[in-house]
Amino acid sequence: MKLLGLDVGSKTIGVAVSDALGWTAQGITTLKWNEEEITSADKEIKALIDEHQIGKAIIGLPKNMNGTIGERGEMSIAYAEHVKNTHGIETELWDERLTTMAAERVLLEADMSRKKRKKVIDKMAAVMILQGYLDQG
Repeated sequence: MKLLGLDVGSKTIGVAVSDALGWTAQGITTLKWNEEEITSADKEIKALIDEHQIGKAIIGLPKNMNGTIGERGEMSIAYAEHVKNTHGIETELWDERLTTMAAERVLLEADMSRKKRKKVIDKMAAVMILQGYLDQG
C-alpha cells in the first residue's frame, strides 16, 4: 500500500508519495489551496490518490515546541478528518516539528537560491514528514 504525505500550510499543500514497499518517500508536487475553503484542493488530492493507488495519508501535525497544539495544528487535524471523510482513506497525523526548518537547511546546503527554495520547500517538508513516518515503522 502506498502512502501519501501532506504538509498542509495556509496557501499550499506539499505532497509526497511512498514507494509500494513503504521504504522511501518521493516529493511529487505542491498544490495551491485556500485553507478558508477546505475543499479547494479536493480534485487534485483525489487525482493523486487514484493515480498512485494511495491507501493512507500521513498529514503533518505542527505542534508547538512544548508539545501543545496551536491554530495551525487544529487546521491540520480538521484537514485530516476532511481527507478521511471525503476521499475514504485512512489518515494519520505525524508530529512535524522542525521538518520545515530541516527542509530549509537541506536546501541551503544544496546551495539552492531563495526563489527555488520557495517553490520546493513544502514538497520537501512533505517528504520529511512521510519519510519520518516510514522510518519509525
